[in-house]
This record gives sequence, structure tokens and C-alpha cells, in this order.
Amino acid sequence: MPIFQDQKGKNISNFQKMIDEKKNTIRKYYDEIGHLYYGQYKDVNVDMTKDINARCESISNLYIEIEDLNVKILRERGLKKCAVCGTENNLSNAFCFKCGARFDDADAVPADVIAPPNASATPSRQDTKQTKIEPAVTPVTAEPVIDASATAEVTDEGKEE
Repeated sequence: MPIFQDQKGKNISNFQKMIDEKKNTIRKYYDEIGHLYYGQYKDVNVDMTKDINARCESISNLYIEIEDLNVKILRERGLKKCAVCGTENNLSNAFCFKCGARFDDADAVPADVIAPPNASATPSRQDTKQTKIEPAVTPVTAEPVIDASATAEVTDEGKEE
């Protein structure tokens, strides 16, 4: 039994080490973005947008990889995260013990459930190009506009004096 626990501990330690390396890479990219942006500020003739966007996309991908590693750590510990409220539950649970949400797939935890720190919930530029946005509400049709002068004429003609 202790050998099994040691293997889980080693796996968790390796996953955590990988997360730390990815976080260091993210910090490096943030630093590079700052330098690129400042270079663009100093010389308005230089366009660093492509380089800045490439690093931003890399950061987004690293956050997704970190979340995947966090899910693996949870599984090593015998847990899964609720997609609705984020509460950690036992792998054997069919429902979240906090909010009651049903787990459709015991191993499925969407990567976008937990956003990176200080990040907005907006999708990346690449995602917005591929996603067709449809209105959530059916459009309301407007009533025809009636000319007030035409209405006045009708009411004047209809009056009896």
C-alpha cells in the first residue's frame, strides 16, 4: 500500500513541477509583451502587434495546459471538480455535493471552467473568428409607424359638429 501512495505522490509532484515551469514561462511572456509594447510606444513606425498577439495566444494555451494538469492532480487524489460551482467531489459521486449538479461524464471537467487569474472570460481571437454568434433572444418586430398628421386628418373627418 505505501508503494501505491508513493507513486501518487510522485505523479502529483511531477505535475506540480510542470505547472511551476509553465507559470514561469507565462511570467517570461508577460515580460516580453511589456518590452514589445514599450518598443512600439517609443517608435510608432514599428508594429509589434503580431509578436504581442503570438505571446498572448501562447499564454492562453499555457493556462489551458495548467488547468489540465490541475485536473490530473485532482484525479490522482481521487477527486473531480464540479463544472457548475467548482467544488471538489469524489470521483465516485454522480452529483455535486454542494450544488447538486449532475456529472455527465465522470472524467470530464471543461478546461474553461476555471479562468486564469485576472483574466476575462472572453475567448481568444482565434476562437472568435471560428465561432458564429447567434442572438439569444428572438428579434422583436416593430409596429408600423403611423404618421401623426394622417391620424389627425382621419379623426377630424370622423368628428361630427
